[in-house]
Amino acid sequence: MNTIRAIVVDPDMKGRLALHEVESPSPAPSEALVRVSAISLNLGEVRRAVVRTSEAGWRPGWDLAGVVEQAASDGSGPSVGARVFGLVNSGAWAELVAVPTASLAEIPEGVTFALAATLPVAGLTALYGLERAGFLLNRKVLVTGASGGVGHFACQLASQGGATVVALVRRVERVASVRAMGAHEVVVGEDVALARSFGPYDIVIDTLGGKSLNTALTLLETDGVCVNVGAAGDPEATLQSRLEAAKKGPFLVPEIERMLNAAKDLGRLAQMVAEERLHPQIGLEASWTKVAEVAQSLLDRRIAGKAILYVS
Repeated sequence: MNTIRAIVVDPDMKGRLALHEVESPSPAPSEALVRVSAISLNLGEVRRAVVRTSEAGWRPGWDLAGVVEQAASDGSGPSVGARVFGLVNSGAWAELVAVPTASLAEIPEGVTFALAATLPVAGLTALYGLERAGFLLNRKVLVTGASGGVGHFACQLASQGGATVVALVRRVERVASVRAMGAHEVVVGEDVALARSFGPYDIVIDTLGGKSLNTALTLLETDGVCVNVGAAGDPEATLQSRLEAAKKGPFLVPEIERMLNAAKDLGRLAQMVAEERLHPQIGLEASWTKVAEVAQSLLDRRIAGKAILYVS
């Protein structure tokens, strides 16, 4: 059996994540084999692997960037040797991954593997959340968790869409970087109510969930829209908060099915990076051998922006 190395859930290891030998992937006709260079971590997959006690052997990972080693046999997607990035439903944290060409895009010249790897889940979540909220020009937008993986993209995209952006961050040392991303006002603290003085808001992009989501709903204009795209602060968002969000606007769990068919949207985001109109924030870079340590840092919310691991 041909094998590759991949990160898997191993309950016997500290941090529950470890490198193991696994069977090499066998791509479907519409999948390309990608030799992975860089991966990025997302809070949702880390929580499932580390906190929610996923079964032994489960292979986490959504985002990846690398080089096409074998093109899709149906003729779709990039050719052999192309620098690409994209996402899979799980198992991206590996040396070699079979990636559907529907969720794979080429990396423009001048964009590194690391920058490209930040984009799939976080970039698409921010993009789709703002699209769900609607027209942005001259509207007031609050982004909670603004220095996080999704939040820093949401600030930039909302600002470019013509919105006045108010950003909520937990730590004062993150104010300057969030302002550089287009935020017009920055509120420091863990209580979303602190942003009330700059409201009411036409749109709230909430990445925190739970009680923070409940509070965010009270900051909206009468016809405002709240889009929840995550649960960084409280993963167990209450049923009541979901119902209240539905009254005030869409409750959006990241649109996984749309993301898995997002090659064109990935290309749009990457081109914005190439043109220096979108600036991914990488808060930590390390070898994938450090995955357990980096995952814990992400859970502890000690990383601003995205965490990148290099596959060696």
